[in-house]
Amino acid sequence: MFSRNKKTSTIEAEQHEMLEYAQTRIKQKKRLYNHFVLFLIGSVFMIIINKILKYGVEYNWFVWAITFWAFLFIIHIFNVFVTSKFMGRDWERKQREKLVLKQKQKIAELQKEIETDFPLSQINKKKEA
Repeated sequence: MFSRNKKTSTIEAEQHEMLEYAQTRIKQKKRLYNHFVLFLIGSVFMIIINKILKYGVEYNWFVWAITFWAFLFIIHIFNVFVTSKFMGRDWERKQREKLVLKQKQKIAELQKEIETDFPLSQINKKKEA
C-alpha cells in the first residue's frame, strides 16, 4: 500500500519535472521568436531612418548595426538550441548530484575528525563524574 503511493508520487514528481522543463523551453523559444520579430522590425526601422529620412546618409551605419544585432541573435539561437541540449536538465541533475555527493563526503570527513578529536566516551565520562 505504501509502496504504491511512493510510485505514484515519484511518477507525479517526474511528470511535474517534465512539465516544468517543457515550460522553460517554451519560454526560451518564445523569447527567441520575439527577439527575431524585434530584429526584423528594428532592421527595417534603421534602414528607413538611414535611407528615407536621410540620417547619416554619408555612411551606411545601419549595415554595421544590423550585422552586430544579427551576431547577437545568432548567439541567442545557439544558446536556445545548442547549449541547452548539452547543458540542459540532465546535465544540471548530474552536476547537482555531484555537488551533493561532495558535500556528503565533506560532512562525513568532518564528523570523523570531530569523533577522533572529541570522542563521545570521554565526554560521557566527564558528565558522569
